[in-house]
Amino acid sequence: MVSPKAELDSSVEVGPNVVIEEHVEIGAGTRIWANAYLTGHTEIGRDNEIHMGAVIGHEPQDLKFDRTRRTYLRIGDRNVFREYCNIHRGTEPESATVIGNECYIMATGHVGHNCVIGNNVIICNCALVAGHVHVGDRAFISGGVVIHQFTHVGRLAMFSGNARVSMDVPPFTLAAERNEIHALNLVGLRRAKISHEALGELKKLYQMFYLSGMNGTQALKEASQDGAFITPEAREFIEFVRNSPNGICPGARA
Repeated sequence: MVSPKAELDSSVEVGPNVVIEEHVEIGAGTRIWANAYLTGHTEIGRDNEIHMGAVIGHEPQDLKFDRTRRTYLRIGDRNVFREYCNIHRGTEPESATVIGNECYIMATGHVGHNCVIGNNVIICNCALVAGHVHVGDRAFISGGVVIHQFTHVGRLAMFSGNARVSMDVPPFTLAAERNEIHALNLVGLRRAKISHEALGELKKLYQMFYLSGMNGTQALKEASQDGAFITPEAREFIEFVRNSPNGICPGARA
C-alpha cells in the first residue's frame, strides 16, 4: 500500500503488504521486503535493504512529542535494516534522526529519536540505542547492549554483549558491563589498518587514562602537552575526552 504522494525511484522493489506513507522518499536500488512500514518525513538513500516487519520513521517514544509538528528521519546509502528493527524520527520540531552509509542494524535493534549514527556502524540483535545518542563511524554495538540517552560513542568503539552505558565511550575502546572500559579495541584497530605509530600512542593513552592511577583531569592535562601525542588517532581520543558532555566511562573495576 503505497501512497501516491510518496516519492519512489522507479527501481525500488516493494514486497507484499508493505505500507509506505505520503511523505516518504526512497532512492534508487532500494529493496523493501514484506510487511515493512515506512512513515513520517523519511528520506532514504540508494541501495538500502529494509527487511520484513521493519518500522522506519515512526513517531518517537517521547511524551513531549507533538504529532502536529514536522520531524524527520534521514538515511544514507547501502544500509541494511533487518527483521523488526525500528528507527524513529526526531522529536523536536524540524529535528531529525540521521543514519549514515553502510550501516547494518540487525533484528529487533532500536534507534531512538534524534540519534546521529555514523558510517559503517553495526548494531546487533536486541541492542537499544536511546534518544539523542551519537555513534561514531565503524562502532560495533553487540547484542543486548543498552545505551542511555544523550550518550556519545567514539569511532571504532566496541561493546561487549549486554553492556550498558550512560557515560561516553571514547574512540577505539572496548566497553563492557556497566559503564566500564576494559581495553582498547585492538582487533577493530588492526582491521581498520591503523598505523603502528598510532597504535603505540593509543596504548600510551589507555595506560595514562585507565591504568596510571591519575584522575581524568590529570590524565587529560598530561596528554594535552605540546608534542606529547602527534598521530591523528591519538588527537581524536584526546579531543573526544576533552569535549565529552557526560564524562567518559571509567576503567574496569577490580
